[in-house]
Amino acid sequence: MKPELSRRSALKNIVAGTAALGVSATLPAFALEPQKSTMLKGNVNHSVCRWCYGSTDLETLCIEAKKIGLKAIDLVGPEDWATLKKHGLDSSLCNGAEISIDNGWNEPQYHAELIKRYSEMIPKVAEAGYKQLICFSGTKRGKDNETGWKNCVEGLKQIIPIAEKHKVVLVMELLNSKVNHKDYQCDNTPWGVELCKRLGSENFKLLYDIYHMQIDEGNVISTIKNNHQYISHYHTGGVPGRNELDETQELYYPAIIKAILETGFKGYLAQEFIPKYKDKFKSLKDSVMVCDV
Repeated sequence: MKPELSRRSALKNIVAGTAALGVSATLPAFALEPQKSTMLKGNVNHSVCRWCYGSTDLETLCIEAKKIGLKAIDLVGPEDWATLKKHGLDSSLCNGAEISIDNGWNEPQYHAELIKRYSEMIPKVAEAGYKQLICFSGTKRGKDNETGWKNCVEGLKQIIPIAEKHKVVLVMELLNSKVNHKDYQCDNTPWGVELCKRLGSENFKLLYDIYHMQIDEGNVISTIKNNHQYISHYHTGGVPGRNELDETQELYYPAIIKAILETGFKGYLAQEFIPKYKDKFKSLKDSVMVCDV
């Protein structure tokens, strides 16, 4: 997905103010201990979001991701798939069909354009050998929950058959509306789950963004356990701030990832934090190791 709103703004805020600090100096014991081995355990399919490293060319990101042991790059569109394939990396969650985070499926005026975009993109995703394509609810603009559900169903049901035919999963992201995406409609798990139930297709699931849902609803582990059948993808990020998964944030990621694995999840976990330290690839490696349970 092309970064915008808070994601676009976040990239602009990556500064070298803490460059003198090493990442390991701030990471807690649970992050440092796995560093005894550079080999990942193989229980988690690790990925990383492209937009968080927007100042780094994709070739370099792929090379560094392979060194760490990542299997995929997240939120990459057709123009960059060849680069991923060159490096033997998967596109864990494709983008490029959406209009924007604000202008999504809950607004009928965008349906014609969205249907065209997704109808064209879904076959491309399948042809490239990929499995997932992101989508967004859009902002409320005064719409209540029922109107949002109704509008989303009306639009999405016109492309679900295409997704089913090509075995591609449409994945709607859960985003917080308190800090980063004001007025976003799919801002809590119950809303997203209800949409999944109304569509009634295994080819429509949710992206449970741990950072976003900690902000808007909390109770992360229980929510995941109770709703895992509607979730096909996960994102990470330190809370508050959406930075490294270190001792400055409030979530204990090893327990969260363990809970995800206990649900039988076999999909991808993508790191989606904004590195605040000078060595951003060390930050990435350290955060991956935190999650490699």
